[in-house]
Order: sequence, then C-alpha cells, then structure tokens
Amino acid sequence: MLRKALITIAALIPASNVHSAGLDLKISNEIAEAIFLTQSSTFGYGGADIGFGLLINENDDFMLTGAIMVSGSGIGDVRALHLGVGGKAYAGRLDFQSNNSVNTSDDNPSGGAIAIGGNVRYVFPAKMPFAILAEGFWAPSVTSFSDFDSLYEYRADVELEVTPSARAYLGYRKLQVELDTGYSYDVDDSVHIGVRFEF
Repeated sequence: MLRKALITIAALIPASNVHSAGLDLKISNEIAEAIFLTQSSTFGYGGADIGFGLLINENDDFMLTGAIMVSGSGIGDVRALHLGVGGKAYAGRLDFQSNNSVNTSDDNPSGGAIAIGGNVRYVFPAKMPFAILAEGFWAPSVTSFSDFDSLYEYRADVELEVTPSARAYLGYRKLQVELDTGYSYDVDDSVHIGVRFEF
C-alpha cells in the first residue's frame, strides 16, 4: 500500500547533521513538480543530497517521492565529472477516470516502489558555467507493491548556472509505471524547464 512507501520516504529524513536547503521547480505542458532539497553529512564520505517531491500531471495523477543520492567528483584528473548513486521511493495514485485513453478495470490504481539508480553530471567551466546531467532509476517487481509491478524513470538535462545559488535547466524525462495487470502507463513523457535554488 501507499503506507509502505510513505514510511520509506519518511525514513530518508536523517535525525541529525542536516544542513543547507534548496528548492527545485519543474514544469512542462503535462506536469508540475516541486522538490524540497537538503543535505546530510551522515551519509558517505562527502555527505548526501536528499530530496522530497510532489509531482502532478494533467491527468490528475500524483506522485510523492523521496530520494537520497551520494555523489562525488575527482575521477583522476577529470574534476568536472560528478558521479552519484542512490535510491528513490515513490508513492502515488493514477487517475484513470480522467484519462479516456486508458482502458482498465481499476480507475484509480495506487501503489509505490523503491528504486535504485545513479547519475552522471559534467560541468563545462565558463564565465557562466553550464552542465549536462543524465539520471536514471529502476524498481523491479520485488520492490514494487500494491497496484505497481515495476517502475522506471530517466531524464537528461542541460543546466545553466545563473548565479552561484541558482540554476536554470531544460530537459526531458520519462517516468513509467507498469501495473500488476500488465499495463504500462506514462506518468511523465515530456520536455520540461526548471529552476533550482539553494538557500
């Protein structure tokens, strides 16, 4: 049930050593998403990035997420290359009643998933630095529950650092849920724009 995913998302909140915060806002013609960002020094050598998000789309689907990513740089002499690994929990409800293209016996399937994934980010030094980012997560059936049988998400962004504490980006994401009925449903499959602020 959703309760399992919500408990998992809540468990990502560290008890101590949390510092800094930020906000990531993403929109497209089909979705809107807000993610609260924080960091913790209790994970890994360089700490971890933690995010809690809410996604809604034009079909009235919604998805709550909680992610933790441990990342680092400095592979040999390539200091501009950053690699990250981590996990992401999803909990959501899909509103098939408002989506006439879907034919299923369950109008409002709900469920959750716990995914593992990683990202690659390369920063191009310039007067106004920019970067490219690729990220992906996958949850098999063994870590998916309720009406969700599996889930995957991948995205690619081009980021522009407007100020040291703000960046804008343009990208594409696909977020797909496979239900236990065998039907595959795209929660997001669109080009988006976004801004990310750090406080």
